[in-house]
Amino acid sequence: MLTKRIIPCLDVDKGKVVKGKSFVDLVEAGDPVDMAKKYYESGADEIVFLDITASVEKRETILDIVQKVSKHVFIPLTVGGGIQSVQDIKKLLNCGADKVSINTAGILNKNLISESTDYFGSQAIVGAIDAKKTQESWEIYSHGGRKSTGIDAIDWAKELELLGAGELLVTSIDQDGKTSGYDLDLLMEITNNVNIPIIASGGAGSPDHMVEAFLIGNADAVLAASIFHFEEYTIKNTKEYLKSKGINIRDE
Repeated sequence: MLTKRIIPCLDVDKGKVVKGKSFVDLVEAGDPVDMAKKYYESGADEIVFLDITASVEKRETILDIVQKVSKHVFIPLTVGGGIQSVQDIKKLLNCGADKVSINTAGILNKNLISESTDYFGSQAIVGAIDAKKTQESWEIYSHGGRKSTGIDAIDWAKELELLGAGELLVTSIDQDGKTSGYDLDLLMEITNNVNIPIIASGGAGSPDHMVEAFLIGNADAVLAASIFHFEEYTIKNTKEYLKSKGINIRDE
């Protein structure tokens, strides 16, 4: 049985880690390099680093921060935000990223996903899905959750798999930052329809929510920000709790 992963997320805006609710009302949470080092030293399995305004501001991801983080962090580092081309991905991987997360650019140009997986391998490409509940299903949003696309999230998840994405980062916009739990229905729908690993994102408020994401949502990894950034829980005590609930977690 594959072990489940605990992944802190660093949302970065203008060089600082920030956190908000439903992708808005951002407050500063710290320095990305210092926080990444702390999470690495405390036993995180991976780190996701998202430049959340790069696509909106039509600029490149902050490469210098990625480079600085990679010098101190020796676990997988996934980076997203502002990626437009295979060349952008090459720059990020050369700066020390292990994987790239593609959202807006993949929606605007599906060929970018297939070209990237052909060039770098599926293991390097994470398909990001920012989804908001509708009456019938979920709709994906682009540009950091700011633009409606009219695309069904479940259909898009299946298409991302066909295009070659190695895993999916599934974020509930409705639950983001509210610490009331992941959108388990969304996770179940996606995990029932694809055969690649799913990272649950949006809504973690306690280790119990992670247990639900693993046991009910069938997620392969859980992403969390607020509960770790503001030290309500640590990576260590979260892992200990999950193990006590029978979750197969990686040792530190």
